[in-house]
Amino acid sequence: MRKNAHTRGICERRGRWGWAFVLPSLVFFGLFSIYPVLNALYLSFFQKHLLSTAPPKFIGLGNYVYLFHSPAFWNSLRATAIFTGGAFSLLVGLSLILAVFITSRRKFQRFLQLAFFSPAVVSTVVAAAIWLLIFDPRGIANQLVNTIAGTPGVDHNWLAAPAMLQLSTILVYVWKYVGYFTIIFITGIGSIPRSLFEAARVDGASVWQTFWKITFPLLKPTTLLVSVMAMIQCLRTFSTQYFFSQAGSPRAPIDVITLNVYYTAIRNFQIGRASALSLILFAIMLLLSWLQFRLARSEEVSYL
Repeated sequence: MRKNAHTRGICERRGRWGWAFVLPSLVFFGLFSIYPVLNALYLSFFQKHLLSTAPPKFIGLGNYVYLFHSPAFWNSLRATAIFTGGAFSLLVGLSLILAVFITSRRKFQRFLQLAFFSPAVVSTVVAAAIWLLIFDPRGIANQLVNTIAGTPGVDHNWLAAPAMLQLSTILVYVWKYVGYFTIIFITGIGSIPRSLFEAARVDGASVWQTFWKITFPLLKPTTLLVSVMAMIQCLRTFSTQYFFSQAGSPRAPIDVITLNVYYTAIRNFQIGRASALSLILFAIMLLLSWLQFRLARSEEVSYL
């Protein structure tokens, strides 16, 4: 009896210490994550001018009705879908290919990991500034395409033509983040027991068969993680589009939802409408993440 009471007392003390260590993180998360979402939800039902001292006017679903009848909103939705679809597919596909390539090398693995990961530590604004120089009419992008296509002196309007501008923002994002997701895939491949690959090699399996029968199926949890993270990262894009539009590129082709939120709140001072836009983007993130978990059915993978 005394022993049970002593054990219970130790567990209670450990529990109190656990809460003491976790509480600061919970407070921080509540103040900077949960409260802004709840506040945005509240403001989305009001008409509120950002610089006005007048109290907000309750309009119910008026902001949402306005948005769904606004051509600018549907253009932002289309621009977000184009950017997310292109950047997401390239990020997941290229990072998986690069991870398999790097892990198959016997030499220079660390160097290749560092080389591909290094753009991830560069700020998005710096990355956009670098690529603005590359996409300049006299930049490397035009020179490379003209050399390959045999069209010297042609300006491909990387920063002006709508389709090329959308492609430009996608390329910037892929260059910046592909190394980050490659490292995650490399970690996933490293967790697969080497004995499985050795057994496949003994049985005469080709490299292609080994990938499709062993590597890819056992990377299912890692692929799901990368897919969800890449999807959310693409939907949250802002800096590249903002920097390009400030540099003189047309805004409409790259007016993603986050950029529309910025212009609605900061330039037009319609904080209620911007909050509604943010909530719609949040709902899209939740829906797409749920769909990926639903489709992947991410049960534990067994190596046995």
